[in-house]
Amino acid sequence: MPRRIALAALALILPVAALAHDYALKDLHIDHPWSRSTAPGAPSGAAYLVLDNRGDSADTLVGASSPRAGRVEIHRHEHDGGVMRMRRVDGGVTVEPGKTVRFEPGGYHLMLMRLKAPLKAGERFPLTLRFARAGTVDVEVAVDDGKGQPAAPAHHGH
Repeated sequence: MPRRIALAALALILPVAALAHDYALKDLHIDHPWSRSTAPGAPSGAAYLVLDNRGDSADTLVGASSPRAGRVEIHRHEHDGGVMRMRRVDGGVTVEPGKTVRFEPGGYHLMLMRLKAPLKAGERFPLTLRFARAGTVDVEVAVDDGKGQPAAPAHHGH
């Protein structure tokens, strides 16, 4: 009987563990890098994640790269005269000590430019994040449509 209970508990835990993925680089914690799928032929997509600085010094995400894209840029949506616009962020995104910065639809995101193939739900792809102080870390981005994430914004004009 205890073996059956242990197996049942394991069956409940494994699907949750497969969805959750996080990374650490020195004092930085990177939580659940994810993306939405893209239509065939779409030139760009976006990746999202959460950066948590658990240290005593600020650090800045200064860039990213992926073999799935010709270029990765840091972008942000902002209101400009009552219109929501997407702008490239020059100089990176600083995460102050003890603070969290969310890359999410409608805010900061990593723009995947010149996609080499469509992003498909259920797959994962590599992404390298580059920080000013901590260095680089390789993460895996889950393309996870339908996980309760808000609808991805349209990315026009890139």
